[in-house]
Amino acid sequence: MKKIFFLILIWFFFLSNAISKEIFLSLKKNKVNVRYGPSFESPIKYIYKKVHLPIKQIDKKENWRRIIDAKNNSGWIHWSQLKKINSIILLEDKILFKSPSNFSKPVAKIKEGRLLLVQKCDGEWCKVKTEKIKGWVKKDNVWGLIN
Repeated sequence: MKKIFFLILIWFFFLSNAISKEIFLSLKKNKVNVRYGPSFESPIKYIYKKVHLPIKQIDKKENWRRIIDAKNNSGWIHWSQLKKINSIILLEDKILFKSPSNFSKPVAKIKEGRLLLVQKCDGEWCKVKTEKIKGWVKKDNVWGLIN
């Protein structure tokens, strides 16, 4: 009986470590180099020019993070260019509401691909802002949040 319990415990430990959690981050600056490999000697693959752009970390090596964006572009970014996630990208057109309810007053129609800064999330809704507009949007079909 102890052997079975021990084997189950070991199996659970390895299974829980094998399942990696999604980690979303945001770009800290308006210009961020994405490289082919995890070093400053590695050539630049492309350059992001959008502060707060949400990206997903898929690997890490020392101070480097391998990332992928909403359009499936990938590469390596130094951790100093990244910060805790604070934004989302809409994967479909959405309505921005005055409060977190489908029955509240619509504030604006936001187009697919729009970057929104997240102020807070509550259940299935997030309070967001974009330029001069603030409101609530449903969390489904967005890039940058773990559901």
